[in-house]
Amino acid sequence: MAEVIGAPAAQVKSIFVYPIKSCRGISVSQAPITSTGFRWDRQWLVVNSKGRAYTQRVEPKLALVEVALPTEAFSEGWEPNNDSYLVIRAPGMDPLNIPLSNPSVVSDGVSVWEWSGSALDEGAEAAMWFSTHLGKPSRLVRFSEVKEMRVVDPNYAQGYNVMFSDGYPYLVLSQGSLNALNSLLKEPVPVNRFRPNVLVDGCEPFAEDLWKEIRINKLTFEGVKLCSRCKVPTINQETAIAGSEPTETLLQFRSDKALRPNKKQQGKVYFGQNMVCSDALSRGKGKIVKVGDPVYVHKAVPSSAEAPA
Repeated sequence: MAEVIGAPAAQVKSIFVYPIKSCRGISVSQAPITSTGFRWDRQWLVVNSKGRAYTQRVEPKLALVEVALPTEAFSEGWEPNNDSYLVIRAPGMDPLNIPLSNPSVVSDGVSVWEWSGSALDEGAEAAMWFSTHLGKPSRLVRFSEVKEMRVVDPNYAQGYNVMFSDGYPYLVLSQGSLNALNSLLKEPVPVNRFRPNVLVDGCEPFAEDLWKEIRINKLTFEGVKLCSRCKVPTINQETAIAGSEPTETLLQFRSDKALRPNKKQQGKVYFGQNMVCSDALSRGKGKIVKVGDPVYVHKAVPSSAEAPA
């Protein structure tokens, strides 16, 4: 593994936070770091009548759900008051206001993938709103930080937690990688197909595959696993309609067969790098990432084949 320090390798072009899992993200100019990822990221979840998570894989109409938070919610140290809301919108629906103060009702038996536990229930109005939008019984729940913990896979990163993210606190993708993919597609796709938290620019395509340790605003991020992609990138986020691309094209040059021919084949495609922030576990101020921040690479692997996946 090479130590690479010197000039910045890239800079932060965009920051995205996804307050409700599988619904639209918010592009923000800065985001505070917490122990589970960016503040507000995947703090809410839509579940079915059995408490099981809905995602776009099964309910693509979640792609049409827009969310908004107060701008000041992304300032360091900000705390909500009684007039602070998560505002949720979708075509043909009245806006839904969810107070940012924690609800008091607990829902047991909530599950996301292998995890199950309790969560905070956002109540009847939110349940009716999502049930109407999806056309089936649904509830909106919020992660209970006081009672629950969802652990990152210890085979890749030990001692880290997430809220309702699929598996890791951060997903980093480069504009170069997106451009390289789009140069091969008949119809280019926007970045929202891939749902990164941090989009960087100024580096070579797929440089992020190699990043074992980077620094952004004096915060250390560790690349722990190439991101294997599910069905969601094939869903048009404006229409909620799925197609075959970009996964069909990614299979040609970003599959484990192409990237990792000597490793166990799992039929996966990779795009972006899952990361953890080692500085998120200690106390202290100034833990914030801003658009325009330079990205310094401290450690890198020589090739994508040597990155964990």
